[in-house]
Amino acid sequence: MTRPRRDPRAERAGARLDGAGPRPRYDRTRRGQSSGRLRRDPRAEREAQRIGGGPRQRYDLSQSGRPAGEIVATRPQATVIASAAPKIVVIEEPAFLVAVVPDAPGGRLSAHDRQVLGAARTLAGREGAVAIVTDGSCDGPGAAGADRVLRLDGVTGYDPEARAARIEAALTGLAPRHILFPESMEGGDCARRVAVAMGEALFTHAEVVAANGLVRPAQGRRVEQRAAPPRLATVAPDAVADYAGPPREARALPFEGDASEPAARAVLSATPIPADPATVPLALAEFVVSAGNGITDLQTFRQVVAALGATPGASRVLCDAGLMPRQTQVGASGTVLAATCYFALGISGAPQHLQGVAGCEHVVAVNTDLHAAMIERAGLAVVQDAQAVMPALLRLLAQEAAEVS
Repeated sequence: MTRPRRDPRAERAGARLDGAGPRPRYDRTRRGQSSGRLRRDPRAEREAQRIGGGPRQRYDLSQSGRPAGEIVATRPQATVIASAAPKIVVIEEPAFLVAVVPDAPGGRLSAHDRQVLGAARTLAGREGAVAIVTDGSCDGPGAAGADRVLRLDGVTGYDPEARAARIEAALTGLAPRHILFPESMEGGDCARRVAVAMGEALFTHAEVVAANGLVRPAQGRRVEQRAAPPRLATVAPDAVADYAGPPREARALPFEGDASEPAARAVLSATPIPADPATVPLALAEFVVSAGNGITDLQTFRQVVAALGATPGASRVLCDAGLMPRQTQVGASGTVLAATCYFALGISGAPQHLQGVAGCEHVVAVNTDLHAAMIERAGLAVVQDAQAVMPALLRLLAQEAAEVS
């Protein structure tokens, strides 16, 4: 076997770039053939990461984007495989049904509702299907694990008795093997009304849901009560994980129950009276707007809180300084929130504060520091001075109110 003799000097001379100035420059690719790897320009990459044009240099170090005009090279032998869309799971003829009656406030599944759906998927397994029985529309039931959706009509306003009668009629038509409710204010009340109407026993406050049985605490949490999966049960909050599998079909089902109203009505008229958000305890608030050390105009902050109809909150720095009441402190040393939305203005996000908002479903943050912990935690972040954002937000809210009126 003959091996060609290399001439390193000739290869180096052939790799030299013409017109490169007095300092010799060479093409480092082997034997003049492209290896598929482009030569990096660190200065151009760094400049593309720069944010704003102020005197202080700020850079986006998330490495999420590429510089404008960058050309991505691929090796000739490499094969690019596009990520396929998640496949929707379809169950045509399930062996049985597991029904879930969510609260679905405002037509959307709450975090507790999704946990109940996760428990229902555990009971359904591979052979069963999960059916949601809800009032009106409900967003995202398939992604939450629902194979069937039965929408009820005819119940308007706050009428728990009529709603329970419609749900009982729908469940009678579905004939599910198990029926799960969230152990909440509305879900627990509806579960007990439906249990009385159906003449079934109700297993409440289940904290462990498995295919072979349910577990709940008793006697001041000193003992555990176990039971085979009952027909009716309520699931405690933050006890079961959400469904994390592929999306389900969420096929619509027709209403096949008796739509007649109950003959005797114990509640003749009921009207919900909304609580004043300014006086609602932080632990029970649904929408919290908090001020941090980046807020100096607290009068404008209070106007923003009132315009948004939210509950005021604050970081520990403002509470220690006496600028906000102690009961408004958010965090591990203050109040741990379970709000649907948390709006942080000028809060960098200390570890204790982040522990207080860990249970919030949506977090919106306004801060000048792009790399602040609260910006990283937020689902929607505005990198700007909160003092400039608050007046702009008030103007937009006033404009929207004028258009509506």
